[in-house]
Amino acid sequence: MSDLTRLSAAQLAAHLTTGETSSVEATQAHLDRIADVDGAVHAFLHVSAEQALTTARDVDARRAAGEDLHPLAGVPIAIKDVVVTQGVPTTAGSKILEGWIPPYDATLIEKIKAAGLPILGKTNMDEFAMGSSTEHSAYGNTHNPWDLDRIPGGSGGGSAAAVAAFEAPLAIGTDTGGSIRQPGAVTGTVGVKPTYGGVSRYGLIAMASSLDQAGPVTRTVLDSALLHELIGGHDPRDSTSLNEPVPNLVDAARQGALGDLTGVRVGVVTELSGEGYQEGVSARFAESLELLKSAGAEIVEVSCPNFKYALAAYYLIMPSEASSNLAKFDGMRFGLRVEPEEGPITAERVMAATRGAGFGDEVKRRIILGTYALSAGYYDAYYGSAQKVRTLIQRDFDAAFAQADVLVSPTAPTTAFKFGEKLDDPLAMYLNDVATIPANLAGVPGMSLPNGLSDDGLPVGFQILAPARADARLYRVGAALEAALENTWGGPILAQAPELEIAR
Repeated sequence: MSDLTRLSAAQLAAHLTTGETSSVEATQAHLDRIADVDGAVHAFLHVSAEQALTTARDVDARRAAGEDLHPLAGVPIAIKDVVVTQGVPTTAGSKILEGWIPPYDATLIEKIKAAGLPILGKTNMDEFAMGSSTEHSAYGNTHNPWDLDRIPGGSGGGSAAAVAAFEAPLAIGTDTGGSIRQPGAVTGTVGVKPTYGGVSRYGLIAMASSLDQAGPVTRTVLDSALLHELIGGHDPRDSTSLNEPVPNLVDAARQGALGDLTGVRVGVVTELSGEGYQEGVSARFAESLELLKSAGAEIVEVSCPNFKYALAAYYLIMPSEASSNLAKFDGMRFGLRVEPEEGPITAERVMAATRGAGFGDEVKRRIILGTYALSAGYYDAYYGSAQKVRTLIQRDFDAAFAQADVLVSPTAPTTAFKFGEKLDDPLAMYLNDVATIPANLAGVPGMSLPNGLSDDGLPVGFQILAPARADARLYRVGAALEAALENTWGGPILAQAPELEIAR
């Protein structure tokens, strides 16, 4: 494997700036890596080799001409297939959008293209981002590079697996209930959910509009800061976009990497640990708290009593919004169209035939649940009550952040499980998101970074949460912990992953 694919995005950007390598060489190295291992990993649904190399050649020419380029110019990136990308198939992991070629770019894609990052392709995902294992993709499972018999998390398992398998130094994910952070935990990658509204949702194929948020998937905290700053910022096309400048996240990460957290109060959420957490997950979490304490942080215990209702509230709010958002897929406007085999061709019968053939079981399950929760006579009892619980969770966060600068917990209760282990038990699958969901309900930012290996030799994730608009705190604390962990483990956690067999 080329050494270029082992470099972090920041390291690769430095090599490009000094002329030690070119964007064409770096992009081709990652395309070769995809060709070598993606047959086994299946992180990508579409590879845009020619487009990526065209961008790389253009960046090399501009750099040679002395243009002032973005710090990440020429560094390749992978995109979750829920992000609309002009001229490139965008399916959201669903048969109902198979072959759809968008006529426009999402705002974050516009920013990535303007900065000169070659887009390697689109990554696999649970259909319409509904899942915690990437087993609900209509196009097959993505495999965890640490153990190909295990899940890479979800819904953004493809983006996390691509970064973990060294197929891409950077990727974009989306996080509705933990779909950036939970895959990060089980693949040994860094995943960040920005403050809600901090990154434009224009051009994201929506599942739950009040919860969805795009963010970076990387191998280091600094890389996430660089990508987050690039894709963040106000967008007048998104009514939920925050009209304020992006915080200086790169400086926060670099400050944190110095290892001094004196004066920082770290709150341990009692409701997000203990029973139900794998022993190795709990052990690594306790060790990480000691490392933060050694860096000067004050460890305090905080209680968020309403967090125990977060999972139930989420699985009413999310499917309710999803049932509304997915109503547009009707066989009339775009994507799949299936006509009934017998009888009259009416709009209702075409919709029924199209949705029956185009949606998978998990999507149908959530649409039915959401439609029921919004129906007359049940709205107040279910959706309305869930929104009240959401308010209580937001108040819990406010009270906790009055006592601590950041809150921490394990990202996921277990390491990666084997394929099929929870597929027939939706409730067991949903429990994977128990620690990540509260952040989405409150709109606060969250980060997961790898903090070691469990007793089964698989990676574990450490979650950091900060108040809304205080994303910089994630990067300061995350970078400090990352530096301490590298000293403890003798280097990056991901460096301990087994090497994948080359397919060709």
